[in-house]
Amino acid sequence: MRYVVITGGVLSGIGKGTIASSICYLLKNSGLRVTALKIDPYLNYDAGTMNPYQHGEVFVLDDGSEVDLDLGNYERYLNKNLTGDNNLTTGKIYKEVIERERRGEYLGSTVQIIPHITNEIKRRIKKVANSEPLDVMIIEVGGTVGDIESMPFLEAIRQLRREEPGKVLVGHVTLVPSVGSNEELKTKPTQHSVKSLREIGIQPDLILGRSSKKLDPESKRRIALFTDVPEESVISVHDVSNVYLIPEIMEKQGVVEIIKKSLDLVSQPFNDIWTTYRKNILYPQAEVTIAVVGKYTELHDAYFSHKEAFTHVTGETGIKTNLRWIDSDSLSLDKSPLVGVDGILIPGGFGYRGVEGKIIATRKAREERIPFLGICLGFQISVIEYARDVLNLAKANSSEFDSSTPDPVIDILPEQKDVKDMGGTMRLGAKRVMIMDNTLAMSLYNSPEIYERHRHRFEVNPLYIERLQEAGMIFSGVDDEGTRMEIAELKDRDNFIASQYHSEFKSRPLNPSKLHLHLVKKALEYKENRKEELIRAGS
Repeated sequence: MRYVVITGGVLSGIGKGTIASSICYLLKNSGLRVTALKIDPYLNYDAGTMNPYQHGEVFVLDDGSEVDLDLGNYERYLNKNLTGDNNLTTGKIYKEVIERERRGEYLGSTVQIIPHITNEIKRRIKKVANSEPLDVMIIEVGGTVGDIESMPFLEAIRQLRREEPGKVLVGHVTLVPSVGSNEELKTKPTQHSVKSLREIGIQPDLILGRSSKKLDPESKRRIALFTDVPEESVISVHDVSNVYLIPEIMEKQGVVEIIKKSLDLVSQPFNDIWTTYRKNILYPQAEVTIAVVGKYTELHDAYFSHKEAFTHVTGETGIKTNLRWIDSDSLSLDKSPLVGVDGILIPGGFGYRGVEGKIIATRKAREERIPFLGICLGFQISVIEYARDVLNLAKANSSEFDSSTPDPVIDILPEQKDVKDMGGTMRLGAKRVMIMDNTLAMSLYNSPEIYERHRHRFEVNPLYIERLQEAGMIFSGVDDEGTRMEIAELKDRDNFIASQYHSEFKSRPLNPSKLHLHLVKKALEYKENRKEELIRAGS
């Protein structure tokens, strides 16, 4: 078993996750068996209770784990399902160590960071390494070298490297800023960052310099000189138009060969399976505008998997998706921000803020026959809007937002009524969805059953299902007991669909989300029809 550890310096948010994911892609498509592990140094047990404005979206795995959004990147680049064990947090480590201490498993020893915490970190790493036949594990250490929170994890990596000589390669991601009118690349931040890494006993094998432009030979020479890293192991990871180009620019600089040589790995020649996919992204043949109506639109990472799903659709179809981010909290009855859009997406969310704006957007989509996709809360919003406007239940709502509503068309799941803890207690993970024959959903999935990932506490109230169906709403997907509604569509059209599950979480570069793919195709059809109508009107 071999390990590639990716650490970061200078500042956070410079792309460690994308770089680690790119290495996953390069090694897997060189015939190696690869997995990934993300270390998050925060004290939270997992990402489930974190505000999207602080940490981006909460990504959900098949096993129901709520994890860092980088796990989504790993799954997409590896085309592989991961588990909660692939996301390691300080909260998980300390909880386990304290529980063991309470059970007396340390035989009276004074429990300390070293060796007890670091041993638990290594145990968790090796648990994932031994969970399946593997050649390489990519480990991304979150945070920045020098952070107090990261220290135990970096110390564990130092120990792992000592215990497994020749089997651990460390890549250090640093910022190489360009300053001044001539945009001169400055290597001093990288030098100081590597110095901090060395002070805790880790000498990097690979420097991955993040910069706005390609590292020039002189900058590489200076970094190599001051960090004791071979010049060929200083890799330029400069800004590109799309992150799916990163593996290509890294591979061209010899990253795969450097890793193989350092870790004594034998593999096949690299097979770039994204060639056509990237071509469609770089040179799209058409484009549409999709409105994303949500409450976290100031931070696009809150909807990261949706952005990725639309990129996957572009790679599949050559249809570029321009996303128009609309704050649902400020959407007024004039609906002007929605003018000119070719499709509308209502993503998931929690809490009442912004809900009425989402209802306005949904009504516009339904009345004006604009292609529509609702996800999770967006699914529930489509039901609320339909109940209000078509069933004439003016005060219809979700009991999540209004406990006194006379028509709770969305109500809490029965098993959720007595739940008090917030973390990890929702209906989570991959669940079976049964799809009805002769429906839009069946035409999209072409299967009587699918497994999709969920994250919710509320559902369509069974008391209203018959009335909604009689009025023209079709529940074309249900759970395996037939009691929970999973997919909604309208009987008089084929460009309106909503799902209780998060189809974006299982979208992959060569296998995009069926629902996002459908939305984009229908958006292009809608756009072309509008053009024809304008031409006819002008003539």
